[in-house]
Amino acid sequence: MKKIIAGLFISLDGVVEAPDQWHFPYFNDEMGAAVGATLGEADTLLLGRKTYDSFAGAWPEREAAGGEDAGFAKTLGDARKIVVSNQQLDFTWRNSELLTGDLVAAVTALKNEPGSGTIGMSGSVSVVRQLLDAGLLDELNLLVHPIAVRKGMRLFEEGDTPLPLKLISSETFQTGVLNLVYAPADSVADATYADAKAHLPQSEQ
Repeated sequence: MKKIIAGLFISLDGVVEAPDQWHFPYFNDEMGAAVGATLGEADTLLLGRKTYDSFAGAWPEREAAGGEDAGFAKTLGDARKIVVSNQQLDFTWRNSELLTGDLVAAVTALKNEPGSGTIGMSGSVSVVRQLLDAGLLDELNLLVHPIAVRKGMRLFEEGDTPLPLKLISSETFQTGVLNLVYAPADSVADATYADAKAHLPQSEQ
């Protein structure tokens, strides 16, 4: 079964919208390696339409330009790219196709295709939310920036059901960015303050 890994730039107050307006001052080699691990090692990319449009509008030109990032641009171009959209699209970037049918059913089938490769995601917040709710996302890589953006869309919307996660790994970059990798977790057990207070420092009598 294939594994789905999603990567997101996120602020300290949970904003994931328009990272191009606050993210770049924190980009260094450490973050480049983290992004490369999510996207550069995936044989398939699953992208929302807006993210796809942004990628398709930039990476083919960077590959053609032959600059420092041309190698990474070629890797993205060579990968299979599946785009989630409710409308028909005219693709100009090679190896691109439209995901058809119900999202959860289509992604379930995609995960069950032969092989054990990785499906990488970047941005595409609405898709990430739906896959988390459906239990289809295997890893959520959050690059938490030390800035409170204070406006814009947050990663998690209000809802009636908690979404427990478990921390797989953590790393602090020199810029202060936290590289946190989560996976879905079992439901959190019921507990009360009476259970918690046993772990508080006890005063000596």
